[in-house]
Amino acid sequence: MSALNLTLLLIGLLLIAALAAYAWHLWRRVWANQRARDEAQQERQQRIGGDLSILASSLLDEQLPLIEGSIRIKVLLDNYDSALSNDSRCQVFHLLFEATAEVPTHAGWKALDKAERRRFEKRFNELELQHKAAARIAARWLLDEGLKGSRANA
Repeated sequence: MSALNLTLLLIGLLLIAALAAYAWHLWRRVWANQRARDEAQQERQQRIGGDLSILASSLLDEQLPLIEGSIRIKVLLDNYDSALSNDSRCQVFHLLFEATAEVPTHAGWKALDKAERRRFEKRFNELELQHKAAARIAARWLLDEGLKGSRANA
C-alpha cells in the first residue's frame, strides 16, 4: 500500500471517528432535552393536579362560588387530563361552563349595566340551584378518586 493510500485511509478513519463523536454528542443533547421536557411536563401535571385539588376542596367548603369554581375546574381538567375531563362524572363542569360561556368577564362584566348583571346573576342562581348537588358530588369524586387515578396513570 502506498503512503498516499495509507494517509487517505487514516484521514478517512479520523473523519469517521470525528463525525461519530459529534453524532454521539448531538444524541446526548437530544436525550437531555427529552428528559428535561418530560420533567417539566411532570411538574406541570403535579401543579395542575394540586390546583384542581384546591379548587375542588374550596368548592366543597363553599369558599368559592359554584359557577366560578366549576368553570375553573373544567378549564384545568381540560389541560390536566382529557380522559378525566370527559369522564361522565365531570360533565356537570362542562355543562356549567357552556351555560355561562356568553357571560362577559373582567372589563366586559364591569361594562354591563345593572339590569344585565342582574339577569346574569339570576341565571347563575338558577344554575346553582339546578346543579349544586351534582357539582359537589363531582368535586368530591375528583378529590377521592379521579385525581388519584389520574396521577397513577401519569
